[in-house]
Formats: sequence, C-alpha cells, structure tokens
Amino acid sequence: MKKIVTMLLPKYVAAVTAAFALSQAALAGDAKIPVVAAENFYGDVVQQLGGDRVDVTSILSNPDQDPHLFEASAKTARALQHASLVVYNGADYDPWMAKLLAASKNAEGGKRTTIVAAELTGKKSGDNPHLWYDLATMPKVARAVSAALIAADPAHKSAYDANLAKFLDSLKPVEGKVAELHGRYAGTPVTATEPVFGYMSDAIGLTMRNMRFQMAAMNDTEASASDIAAFERDLREKRVRVLIYNSQATEALTKRMLNLAQQSKVPTVSVTETEPAHTTYQTWMLAQLDALGAALGKRGDANAAAGVKGKSQ
Repeated sequence: MKKIVTMLLPKYVAAVTAAFALSQAALAGDAKIPVVAAENFYGDVVQQLGGDRVDVTSILSNPDQDPHLFEASAKTARALQHASLVVYNGADYDPWMAKLLAASKNAEGGKRTTIVAAELTGKKSGDNPHLWYDLATMPKVARAVSAALIAADPAHKSAYDANLAKFLDSLKPVEGKVAELHGRYAGTPVTATEPVFGYMSDAIGLTMRNMRFQMAAMNDTEASASDIAAFERDLREKRVRVLIYNSQATEALTKRMLNLAQQSKVPTVSVTETEPAHTTYQTWMLAQLDALGAALGKRGDANAAAGVKGKSQ
C-alpha cells in the first residue's frame, strides 16, 4: 500500500499544482463567468452582452419540447452549483428553478447573483408568464445582466457597456415592426390556442378572442364545451383573421382547431416558447412578426382583389 501511495504522490502533487495554476488564472481575470439561464432566450441575451467573457448554460433550449413538461435533473442542479449568475423567468413559468436554487449552494463559495424577469417587470403568479413576448422585458433583463457582469468583472466594464448599448439598439427593428403592424391591424380579431403570444398581440392592438379556452390550455385544464364551441364557430364563420398556435404544445384539441382553421381557410401562425436554433432573440421575434403580418394580410389581399373585380364588372 505504501508503494502505491508513493507512486501516486507525484501525480497528486501535479494535479494540485495544475489546480492552483487554474485558480491563479481565474484570479488574474482569465476565467469566464459561469452563467445558467433557465430559458435559452435569456441565455442568448447574456451571451450577446457577455461575449467571450461568459460561459452560458441554457436549460430549456429544445424547440420541439413542451416546456410545461420539463423536469429538472441532477445535471441541472450541478450546473447551478457552479453558476455565479442565474437568470430565469419567474411568475410560475419555471417553478423548478426556485426550488433548485433553494436547495443548491454555490460550490465555488462565492456570491451568486440571481435575476428574475418577473421581478423586474412587476409580474406575479397568475399573470401571463410568457414575459419575453413583452417589449418591456428584455431591456430590463439586459440592464440587470449587464450590471451583474460589471460587478463580477469590473475590468471589462467598457466592453459590457458597449455590448448593452448595441443590444438595446438591436431591439429597435422589433419595436418598429410592432408599430407597423399596430398601424395596419389594430382592432383586428384573432384567436390563439394558448396565450403565449399574448403580450405581443396586445402591443399590436389585436382583438384577442377565446381567452377562457387559452387559459385552460395553458393551465392544463379542460376547456368547457361552450368555450370549445365558441372557438370552432369563430373559425368556421371566419370571425377571426388568424389563428396563432404554440407549436411546442400541440395537444389533440390544438390539432383539431388547426385542422378546422385549414378547412375554413383561416391563416395560421406558429409561435414557440423557446428560441429556435441558429437564431438570436431579435431575429426570432422578427421572423414571427413577419409571419403574423403575412397571415393578417392574406384576407385583406383577397378582399382587395374581390373589390377590384367587383368594380371592373
């Protein structure tokens, strides 16, 4: 046994020396700031603000997965242990995060900063939790993240300030598109299978129908027969211009409404709860707004064509 210990001692010393060297590098400011974001759109914002100074882990990142069915794993808990900055949504959208944080201690022994979007925006349990579709949310999250990064790494304050300014400026096309759609379609009746896109549709000024149906879908409860009938009537009689649906939560009833919309020739628009791969938060929002604008314009184009035809006769 002594012989084995003697043989392993140099390797142990070498390992300790390497670990010491790494710790010294961290003290010198070479280490990246470990960040965990519950949702990948918040992780994307952190990455844009932190650049190569951050190491971001996003927990919810699969656009094919229903976020409501997510269950935290040991891997998630381990990631949180090493994070010095944590960003999550709140408002009961990701309640597993609060539980994990309460049970998790920062393994590095340092102070962990936690940013909750719902707290920044004054939202609480019972409010629509899809806060990233509210134009006011991301600027507040970005400023809070930037402040946290500067506190953790003050030597690179100028870079973080520049990245924040760039990010805030990059949101202007999204705001401009919303204003454009508001000018053209405010008051237009639409419907949705869930209130995922609710804040954005409110900003555009759309008249959203079938809210009781949507809340039942979001809360995983059964919609009433009368609410289902009202939804179907809106589609059959084309009382709505567009059907907006969450493509990450396509239950049997959602599929039924989609099929009915297609049969009734009501345009449909897919929205997602997580950011698709190879996009940024900004390009993701713009793509969905463009799709909505195209869908809203279909019926208007058809009516315009019919009007021209009627005049010519």
